[in-house]
Amino acid sequence: MSEYLEVCERAVKEAGTLLTERMGRVSVREKGRFDLVTEADLESQNLIRRIVLEAFPDHLMLGEEDHPDNAMMNPPGCYRWIVDPLDGTTNFVHQVPWFSVSLALERDGELLAGAVYHPACKECFSAAAGQGAFLNGQPIRVSRVEVMDQALAGAGFPPDVTSDKPDLRLFLAAAETCQAVRRMGSAALNLCYLAMGRFDASWSFSTKVWDVAAGLLIAREAGATISSPDGRAYRSPEPHYVAAATPELHKELLRLAKQIGI
Repeated sequence: MSEYLEVCERAVKEAGTLLTERMGRVSVREKGRFDLVTEADLESQNLIRRIVLEAFPDHLMLGEEDHPDNAMMNPPGCYRWIVDPLDGTTNFVHQVPWFSVSLALERDGELLAGAVYHPACKECFSAAAGQGAFLNGQPIRVSRVEVMDQALAGAGFPPDVTSDKPDLRLFLAAAETCQAVRRMGSAALNLCYLAMGRFDASWSFSTKVWDVAAGLLIAREAGATISSPDGRAYRSPEPHYVAAATPELHKELLRLAKQIGI
């Protein structure tokens, strides 16, 4: 497991350095309405792919910038690396330094290792299954907040937001109930901030697996309570989740979602 985690951390850090060097010097295109991609996304993913496959040439990879059919390439028993080479592309394009690189390893639906790197702060979050979560090598743990009015929550929206989206509806409801809600632009960092107690809750109904695979493992290993949005037991790497620092806060968040019909 230590070898997997070492490759995770090295890959996200090197990709983060590349992104920092490329910020403000890339071309941009839309792959969907308000859904941006840059040359740097592709360069970062290719760099990570090279590092991972040099270490583990028989492993599979699933990246955000891959062909959609690649998502189905996950035979039983195979190791698969899940990469988001630039989580927070819109921030990156506007030179807002809130973006990250995310990489996780899974086998048969079980997340084994993961790392998320925030280049602007030089913060590397990491975790391995059953071994706890870490920030730059130091153990981290979720907060002890149990009620909504003491909670700072981190939420994410889909690129094309409309008034009927569950992410936005819960955001508005939580804004009236929580101490505060933040929409920062990187689902991976939202989960890492939950893991270390900066945020107390997080949710998403619109992320893809590469956005959250590593972050969910890190949050879980730090003690977060995570479920599907309807309260069912969470199964990795399902991309839609509700997560909170404590079971009590998690129940309150699910109750709020039910009240508004989610």
